[in-house]
Amino acid sequence: MADITSDRLAVIGLFRRHFGVGPATVVPLAGAGSNRRYYRMTRSDGHTVVATVGTDPDENRAFVALCRHFNRLGLPVPRLLAVDEQRMAYLQEDLGDLSLFDAISGGRATGKFSDDERSLLAGAMRLLARFHDDAPEGIDWSVCYPQERFDSRMVRWDLNYFKYCFLKASGMEFREDLLQDDLDLLEQRLMEACVEGSMTFMVRDFQSRNVMVSPDSTLRLIDFQGGRRGPAEYDVASFLWQAKANLPDDLRRDLVDVYLDARGGGLTVEAREEFLRRLPLFVLFRMLQVLGAYGFRGWMERKPHFLESIPGALRNAVALFDDDMKRDFPALYALLVKELELQVALPAAPAEGLTVRVTSFSFKKGVPRDPTGNGGGYVFDCRATHNPGRYDPYKMLTGMDDEVIRFLEDDGEILPFISHAEALVDASVERYLKRGFSSLCVNFGCTGGQHRSVYSAETMARHLNDKYGVRVILCHREQGVEKEFPCKDVEVEFDSYLK
Repeated sequence: MADITSDRLAVIGLFRRHFGVGPATVVPLAGAGSNRRYYRMTRSDGHTVVATVGTDPDENRAFVALCRHFNRLGLPVPRLLAVDEQRMAYLQEDLGDLSLFDAISGGRATGKFSDDERSLLAGAMRLLARFHDDAPEGIDWSVCYPQERFDSRMVRWDLNYFKYCFLKASGMEFREDLLQDDLDLLEQRLMEACVEGSMTFMVRDFQSRNVMVSPDSTLRLIDFQGGRRGPAEYDVASFLWQAKANLPDDLRRDLVDVYLDARGGGLTVEAREEFLRRLPLFVLFRMLQVLGAYGFRGWMERKPHFLESIPGALRNAVALFDDDMKRDFPALYALLVKELELQVALPAAPAEGLTVRVTSFSFKKGVPRDPTGNGGGYVFDCRATHNPGRYDPYKMLTGMDDEVIRFLEDDGEILPFISHAEALVDASVERYLKRGFSSLCVNFGCTGGQHRSVYSAETMARHLNDKYGVRVILCHREQGVEKEFPCKDVEVEFDSYLK
């Protein structure tokens, strides 16, 4: 469980040591699929920085060392401002809230990308080429986390992830010896690409959510702490065949050309041909990783929105096979085709999955009823925490207003309360997902149902939607406000379950 009070003390102390004064505000930010916690901190002049608190010392050391290295080389990453190694906290430049993933949302939804979106995607490929060319200069590979280089063991982990978390979890029967022959050959071909001249700094998680877009359309890379020495094709495959990017084939081909033209001033004809020959192998490898992740999240963790993504991922994988790949990997191809046919024939999974209803209320007007009729759930009493409603400036405001949010977070009393509530509800959500339950109620009450309960319900709703991707209905009963956070896919680091 995240200790929010300890986090705040660590980042406030680090901020004070760096700037000479304490922050005006400290606001928690949504997580990004890992155990790291993020806070936006504001100075009195309005300048903001982002503070990060990690849980893994080796991962933190990797990020700090790589960020310092990239800063020295002038590569486009956030500037590292200050580090507290003992508390595993650091301050970095605030790059804002617009990721490339969000900036190309129109194209992702329709498959038709505007000129501006295409320009941003081309910029991302030039950004990647710059890292591949420049990042290895003077780098200390020993700091890379969790290992220094892409190797056969990493490949086997991910291929086993596909076999056991996807194929076996699907219940399909197959000749394991024939499949293993194909997987062994794929591993061999991937390792043949790891010759000395083709190895570079492999970002490993180069995808559009990890590229930030500034107001002048400058692109900068974040979340590179998993990088290591490896083949360039891996990053190109990761970005252009990202499951949710929805890039059409002609745009992918154009972007590959942009990348190759940008490498070292342009690769030779021979080098380009060799890269293009190896790229489909890495695309196939990444697709098998994706299917492993969907199988784990869908069949093992019982999250329906991942199951809904499986047919599309299978179609993409099957479409990748040309005649040569069908000849080289016959058992794998046959299994993917068979699984696709089975998935298309299956009835659709329930679209709603688990819905969590989060409500704020006044105890004076009674505890809310469960509209689903299931009963149960949680009722949290916020009245023991400091009440902003006692003070005139806040009496006409609610826990949705910035002034009240700042009061509660700067005061700090409500933060450990929220942290403990999240830990309790998380345990139920995880159990409900595994058992296929469809509804859970979480209620926050205070005296007037206006400040503390509203803030707590807002925080809980965003936490559950960000962490688990579940649909959340948020109701502020006394204000007559209802919001919906729709079900969504949560990005996964594909090998995170195997580290």
